[in-house]
Amino acid sequence: MTPRPSSSGPDPKKTAEEKSAAKKAAPPEKAVAKKTTAKKATAKNATSRNATSRNATSRKAAAKAPVATGTTAAKTAAAAKKTVARKAVGKKPVAKKTPARKPAAKKALKKAVPVEVAVSPSLDAVDRERLLAGTHHDPHSVLGAHSVPGGVAFRAFRPYARAVTVLSGELRAELHDDGDGFFSGLVPVQEVPVHRLLVTYERTAQEVDDPYRFLPTLGDLDLHLIGEGRHEQLWQALGAHPVTHEGVAGTRFTVWAPNARGVRVAGGFNFWDGTGHPMRSLGGTGVWELFLPGVGAGELYKFEITRPDGSRTFRADPLARRTEVPPATSSVVHASDYTWGDEEWLARRAAAPAHEAPLSVYEVHLASWRPGLTYRELAEQLPAYVADLGFTHVELMPVAEHPFGGSWGYQVTGFYAPTARLGDPDDFKYLVDRLHQAGIGVLMDWVPAHFPRDDWALAEFDGRPLYEHSDPLRAAHPDWGTLEFDFGRREVRNFLVANAVYWCEEFHIDGLRVDAVASMLYLDYSREPGQWTPNEHGGRENLDAVAFLQEMNATVYRRVPGVVTVAEESTAWDGVTRATHHKGPSGFGGLGFGLKWNMGWMHDSLEYMSHEPVHRKYHHGEMTFSMVYAYSENYVLPISHDEVVHGKKSLVSKMPGDWWQQRANERAYLGFMWAHPGKQLLFMGQEFAQGAEWSEAHGPDWWLLDPGYGAAADHRGMRDLVRDLNTVYRVTPALWQRDTHPSGFAWVVGDAAEDNVLAFLRLDADGTPLLAVSNFAPVVRPDYRLGVPDDVPAWHEVLNTDAARYGGGDVGNPDPVKPEPQGWHGRPASVRLTLPPLSTVWLRPA
Repeated sequence: MTPRPSSSGPDPKKTAEEKSAAKKAAPPEKAVAKKTTAKKATAKNATSRNATSRNATSRKAAAKAPVATGTTAAKTAAAAKKTVARKAVGKKPVAKKTPARKPAAKKALKKAVPVEVAVSPSLDAVDRERLLAGTHHDPHSVLGAHSVPGGVAFRAFRPYARAVTVLSGELRAELHDDGDGFFSGLVPVQEVPVHRLLVTYERTAQEVDDPYRFLPTLGDLDLHLIGEGRHEQLWQALGAHPVTHEGVAGTRFTVWAPNARGVRVAGGFNFWDGTGHPMRSLGGTGVWELFLPGVGAGELYKFEITRPDGSRTFRADPLARRTEVPPATSSVVHASDYTWGDEEWLARRAAAPAHEAPLSVYEVHLASWRPGLTYRELAEQLPAYVADLGFTHVELMPVAEHPFGGSWGYQVTGFYAPTARLGDPDDFKYLVDRLHQAGIGVLMDWVPAHFPRDDWALAEFDGRPLYEHSDPLRAAHPDWGTLEFDFGRREVRNFLVANAVYWCEEFHIDGLRVDAVASMLYLDYSREPGQWTPNEHGGRENLDAVAFLQEMNATVYRRVPGVVTVAEESTAWDGVTRATHHKGPSGFGGLGFGLKWNMGWMHDSLEYMSHEPVHRKYHHGEMTFSMVYAYSENYVLPISHDEVVHGKKSLVSKMPGDWWQQRANERAYLGFMWAHPGKQLLFMGQEFAQGAEWSEAHGPDWWLLDPGYGAAADHRGMRDLVRDLNTVYRVTPALWQRDTHPSGFAWVVGDAAEDNVLAFLRLDADGTPLLAVSNFAPVVRPDYRLGVPDDVPAWHEVLNTDAARYGGGDVGNPDPVKPEPQGWHGRPASVRLTLPPLSTVWLRPA
């Protein structure tokens, strides 16, 4: 990966000028609220007199004001402060459709009998101040309805309201105005009734359910698992979820913020003023919760967190399952109604483990593959294209939400939300579904190593280091300007492990390619002496990260049969793809990945190919060294996006020689790669020999394939070769069945450096061979003798990268080649082949 600088969302802090403008723009009730808030206890009598006077006025207004449900009244009451709210959090309020009021509610209102309300026990001054300041940990204990001597005490906190009336059946009880947006009263009933509130504003009124009459929406088991860091479906407990709670439809908001002094919900439904919607803390778990009736899918929201120092910050939901389109930064309440159609795919994907099955991967950056296409539009083109080329899987560069497109998705702020740039989460499900229905697996890049410092996202989320390590030396990533996760904190591990499960279970992802594993494993990664602290054993290994990766892999493999995890790990760490319970020489259990990127093979082989053929004999070992360690891990051979950007040139442009030789070199290289032990991965654009580096701004140069372009045949020929490589590969078990076992490979000649020739056999479980021969010299080698087994009566050429239809010279072996009894290369028989220049040929038993 190649990250770029992170970006920041809107700043929720007001400037002095904005605050002054807000004060002038505030409606009368807001001005009164602000004035009374600033007064001390000695000024309470004056406040009460003002409230009494205003109460009389509000009763007259209530008689005239229309009654409405939903958020219409709030919209009218807050119209004058829209601009202020926008400046406070950088968002435009979203008008919510006003649901029709039920006939029963109308009938109850007509029959309602006014009840004389006594003065209820006064709200404690400390509680009052904490609610106003956003630092109350248990607002439900003082707001809502509570049985007290003499009846039921009702208390509501409705800033900017003129009056609040309790409605329950035939009961109608107008509460006393206590100032600062507080309303209370003692109603002479024996038990707490099911009730609603009629809230009257300056020009209208609304009938709503009281959020503070509901029990918590999270149960003890959820809280226990969260506290233990073992909630494997964490996304079902935290975040925003439209639910029906105690018979009322609304949204449950929950967030983990253990250092917060208080948390409130702000969004389009309250015009980005969370004053009246404080959340309650659910014990020692650090989880805050609030059920808001009437709030549904599509609403924008953030959490307004009061930090330990008393300052406030607006934060996007770490577990939001949908976000606004960047650069906007709000979270969006989401409810999925997608119906999957990939049952057949899911039923058969676990038939064989990935390392024993054909796996040929086409790597894609969705936003630039066909720039401008949405998830659903991509679903109409990408599956057909990939299926036509014969790839078994696609690998999607990071899909999770990220603020800066230039990071290619590797600096994530919304770990549970597919990027909104291309559509909503159900649209992304549709794309995955269509790929599965086309017989194509979906791997996804996953980035659990680090996150950007945007002040509306995870960095110091609740005012202190939370998701990042508390030690600045451990938190700051030296290369990318990001923050590393604190893998030693159980809640953070839970956040990430559940995230891996989430993509596999909710979006049917078939595998996760885990980015930057090496940066996680080593405490001294990119750090100089004195910039890191050894572990408890005095070593450089990050033991917390090791434990996290083992837990993640074990959990994913246990919960989701048929998936594969792939490590982008660039060092010689022992046991990346070994089982977690099997210890190696280092004393560590394996990390538990299914596959590992072979970065060594990639660097060595590309270095060899970049040399002029006359010099390649001096670098022959760069092509053979990979077989020294080929079976130490389960490998993928990656020609990824990282190799075709930032001055590294595209694959064809890395090759020496003129245009014909460059294409011939790439064809020979791909033929060698597909025959080499390990799975294949090729980045988009390289399948048709794009000459330019990849750019996320415009994607592949598709115009090169336009029949009207003079050299289109050259590029189409390369794509035809890739299609044929995949076709032969998939039907030839010798090329994939024993990728991870030495019995699946045998050198024929690996030391022909002077000739620039490499030849080897691949064997399937039954011993059926495929002979692969690469000639990396620009000359034809006729009658080139190679030793072969004596039990094959004849060999047939099944693929030749020099074929004319690929743009080659069409030199080869069109007729079956029969072995001769002359021993060669230590084998009892031999064949004489014509080796085309700069080519790879494959032969199977005829």
